Amino acid sequence: MSTADPGKPWMCRGLLLRMLRPVTRADSGETPIRGLHVRAALRQLPKVLRGYVGDILLGITVLVAVTAAIAADVGGGRPPDAFSYLFAIGLAALMLVRRSFPALALTATAVGIMAYYAAGYAPIGLAVPVAGALYSATEAGKLRWAMGTAIVLLAVSTAFRVGEGETLGYLFGYEFASTAGLMAAAMALGDGVRSRRRWRAEQRRRAEQAEVDRRREAARQVQEERLRIARDLHDSLAHTASVISLHAHVADEALTDDPEAARAALQNVRLATGEAIRELRTTVGLLREPGELDEEPGDGAAPDRLSRLASMIGLTTASGLPVDVRIEGEPVDLPEQVDTAAFRIVQEALTNVLRHAAANNAEVVLRYSPAELGIRVTDDGRGTTGTRVRNGHGIVGMAERAELVGGVCTATGLDGGGFRVEATLPLGGK
Repeated sequence: MSTADPGKPWMCRGLLLRMLRPVTRADSGETPIRGLHVRAALRQLPKVLRGYVGDILLGITVLVAVTAAIAADVGGGRPPDAFSYLFAIGLAALMLVRRSFPALALTATAVGIMAYYAAGYAPIGLAVPVAGALYSATEAGKLRWAMGTAIVLLAVSTAFRVGEGETLGYLFGYEFASTAGLMAAAMALGDGVRSRRRWRAEQRRRAEQAEVDRRREAARQVQEERLRIARDLHDSLAHTASVISLHAHVADEALTDDPEAARAALQNVRLATGEAIRELRTTVGLLREPGELDEEPGDGAAPDRLSRLASMIGLTTASGLPVDVRIEGEPVDLPEQVDTAAFRIVQEALTNVLRHAAANNAEVVLRYSPAELGIRVTDDGRGTTGTRVRNGHGIVGMAERAELVGGVCTATGLDGGGFRVEATLPLGGK
């Protein structure tokens, strides 16, 4: 059967309206030309008719079956005539509107059959003439309507035949059972086609939803990666920029009186600049395809892990902020994400001390245990008024890094001055 859109019958009417609507040439203002629309509509006609192939075939089937039954003239007080054959044509024509008006087509078919028998024509059966309309109504979701119509037709036909004295054994043992079976088969077929169509529509909907979810998940992962890269750039470049700024200031003050100190400060600037370049190269490398990386030998950046802590502490100390490092517990191998998060938290905490605290000393404590890594960074700077800390980008970034591995990070001011950053990172990750 055709699975064309149920709204296709309206396309014929729209096609005829377009054929009859006049056309005016916009560039010349000539008299309306109907022929242009006619030709355009005729070109679309084959596409429209393709949607009716199933309806036309079903109508031809009904026409042939009913016409053959009428022509057989098995009993009946009135011989076949033009009106009886017009009845067959009418039943067939109803199949062309079965999808647009399934209930109307079924009702008209039932009324027509009863009118045919009331006129006294030869019997043509009951199930065959109405089977197409029952199938169509059930396919369109009118199952209750179809069942009600079938029951009414069976009840009226049975009552009429019993009244005429037909043998009850033959009537209920053969005629009623076969007619009800054919009607039920037609409705079952229509319901099966409808169910399969709905199943296919659901499969398409699920596939489309899966594609939407896939794209949403891809966009979410891209956004998370962008945020991660932004954090890396912020943490590394902010720290390096702070170091460079301090050393540049030292070099400027010592350039005249102490050239050696100025030269040492500029050397630290050069080292810090090289560190920043390596950080940028690593980040850009993450954005390239694997085959596009073109690192020169010996120029690759070390991974951002606690193994680089000594180098970072050295640059920070050379910037004028002495940093003491204390290890508690037995160091263990850390998961990559935890190792990176720990390094970045320490780096950001020391950057904040350099930029904002005006501290004389800082301390970094790493506390190892089998289940977690504890981090504490304190300084003796000016701290904050009270314990409430305004959440800047750096503090928020440290908290987010800890959350990504299932940990926590807090930043508080100390009584009497100074600042403390504490983080606890579980070694099992999330």
